[in-house]
Amino acid sequence: MTRKVVNNNLEKGGENHLALLNHVKEYRSELGINQTELGKLAGVSRQTISLIERGDYSPSVTLALKLAKICGVKVEDLFEYEEDVE
Repeated sequence: MTRKVVNNNLEKGGENHLALLNHVKEYRSELGINQTELGKLAGVSRQTISLIERGDYSPSVTLALKLAKICGVKVEDLFEYEEDVE
């Protein structure tokens, strides 16, 4: 299955730094639940799930592990870290 990758690009000094890629929305959709339901299962708000899915917020290690467990995958399947290569 092809998954859309959401990334968190941070502009610092005119440079583009790629931080965290995620597949939360795709796995949530596969589970057939909405952001509110995922948030309740993970103990966070719907807004937090939305921010993570958009790539505007990087979750704590604990939250990333919770989300992976809820989705039934390894955290590495849910989140990827890539650095800028210049």
